[in-house]
Amino acid sequence: MAFIEFENVCVDFAIYNANGRSLKKRLMQVATGGQIGADKDGRVVVRALEGLSFTLHDGDRVGLLGHNGAGKSTLLRLLGGVYEPSSGSARIEGEIGSLIDISLGTDPEATGRENIFMRGALLGMPRAHIKKQIDEIIDFSELGDFVDMPMRTYSTGMHLRLAFAVSTIVRPEILLMDEWLSVGDEGFKHKAEQRMTELVKATNILVIASHSRELITHTCNRVIWLEHGKVKMDGDPQTILDAYFGVEAKVNG
Repeated sequence: MAFIEFENVCVDFAIYNANGRSLKKRLMQVATGGQIGADKDGRVVVRALEGLSFTLHDGDRVGLLGHNGAGKSTLLRLLGGVYEPSSGSARIEGEIGSLIDISLGTDPEATGRENIFMRGALLGMPRAHIKKQIDEIIDFSELGDFVDMPMRTYSTGMHLRLAFAVSTIVRPEILLMDEWLSVGDEGFKHKAEQRMTELVKATNILVIASHSRELITHTCNRVIWLEHGKVKMDGDPQTILDAYFGVEAKVNG
């Protein structure tokens, strides 16, 4: 059973070596989300998330909506353990898998085969498990003999196919995504779509950030709308999507 519970969670980023007022003024001009203030020591602090309270259970498929800078990526990284709450409490039960950066941890000088083991280890897979899966990974990536060549010799498409093949071999209880993954040419995209669908079906809880109304409509049963680091709305997809995109846009579309 997977479970996520947030109670009044906040995430602050302190700006060190800041020249107080001038930096604060500049940040005010360029910041698109969050809030800017100062801590007790006078340092400039950006509050990226504020007062988040929600609970997710098995079966939840949650879409994160919001403009760039609203806090979607910060929330995904908080759920993935990259960040810790500055205040409030976050309780998470269940194995977490992240598809936010599928190329993270790869080495261009290492071979594709070596990178499979490195990326797999980063995803928490034991070496013995990777060995059992490696033939399937190589076959799915369609790299053939190139798997034993350095990754710097790969095209962008080859690199992405291998990264996708490794990253989607896991079956976590909680799956975090920043947009839907679709890589490769038309033939590979079909395989990738099928793999992604299987992965989402197998996971207990899905949290996906997206700007796509169609994707959220077909994939999610709940939507959280973030604005300036706060929850603006939280509810069923139809209600939140109509409010976010506008009922008129829906009719005209």
